[in-house]
Amino acid sequence: MKKTATIIVLLMLGLAFVGALYYLYQKSQSTPETFRTETPTEETNIKKTVATGSIKPREEVEVKPNLSGIVDELFVKPGDTIVKGDLVAKLRVVPNITNLNTAKNQLRQAKINLENEKKIFDRQKELFEKRVISANDFDVAKNVFDNAKQNVTAAEENYEIIRTGTTVDAGNAATTEIKAPISGMVLNVPIRVGNQVIEANNFNEGTTIASIANVNDMIFEGKVDESEVGKIEEKLPLEITIGAIENIVFDAILDYISPQGVDDNGAVQFDIEGTLNDTKGIFIRSGLSANASIILDKANNVLAIREALVQFDEKTKQSFVEVKIGEQEFERRDVELGLSDGINVEVKSGVNKDDEIKVWNKVAPTSGFGRRR
Repeated sequence: MKKTATIIVLLMLGLAFVGALYYLYQKSQSTPETFRTETPTEETNIKKTVATGSIKPREEVEVKPNLSGIVDELFVKPGDTIVKGDLVAKLRVVPNITNLNTAKNQLRQAKINLENEKKIFDRQKELFEKRVISANDFDVAKNVFDNAKQNVTAAEENYEIIRTGTTVDAGNAATTEIKAPISGMVLNVPIRVGNQVIEANNFNEGTTIASIANVNDMIFEGKVDESEVGKIEEKLPLEITIGAIENIVFDAILDYISPQGVDDNGAVQFDIEGTLNDTKGIFIRSGLSANASIILDKANNVLAIREALVQFDEKTKQSFVEVKIGEQEFERRDVELGLSDGINVEVKSGVNKDDEIKVWNKVAPTSGFGRRR
């Protein structure tokens, strides 16, 4: 019995020894960790923030009439280039019947009064020439007669204004001919011949007959979030990309930042404007959507590495990388970092362009049946 127990113990010890040998053998055969490396590159790093908006003319004028009426003729259409003073439209005044009738009656009454005063004046004149009445009485009669003539003139003008909308003496104060106030391109003509228009006055902004703008002076109008507005300032360069114009970047200068934000669906937005320096001979239509990259800082042709290669010491927070010194051997190098664009970061010191920097993603071993994970 004791002999059997001894044999079992010896067998167990033998199996344990063989298992240990097999484990050590397998461990010695495992694939060592392998890391790829990257070398620094020369990059131009740009730190920027993006604003969304659209392209619009700096100067856009809405042409409005200074009297009400019906559009009788239109002389322009969208896309036309016109000069200041060119005829845009011609109106036809439709008088109010009641007002017209009242003005006509007033004119008739003024003429009747004039005829009566003329008779009186003629009698007084004859008496004055015979020295029957004094010069003072004659002057009174002449003054009354002159006032009667003036009343007739005023009644005629009032009747003409109600009937046609203007008079000869009114000049440009009220005219049925609507002319361009500026030179430029006609962007929009929202009315048609036969439409009724309302004059612009203190109580009504009036009907827009046409919109005219100088399309050679375009600006970017956009919005930036309150989290970004503190980073920008006037005179910063902009890079404008327009969705409808591919593969072209327009340079601009930021020249306005609104001092007051506006709540937009719970987010405070600030209006900005930037002047396009050069349209590069391309016709840019008003209202095209665009994005503006506001250049906060720029580092040209600097030594840079991917941010993913940089590590930070847990205690000192010092940035460092691991540089290859032998076959899968690496040493720590503290580095001084500069401007980052979110992908690449400038390296001011610590490595040179020939150093091979450790990439922290290990290279997975492969076999004849595919990649091991």
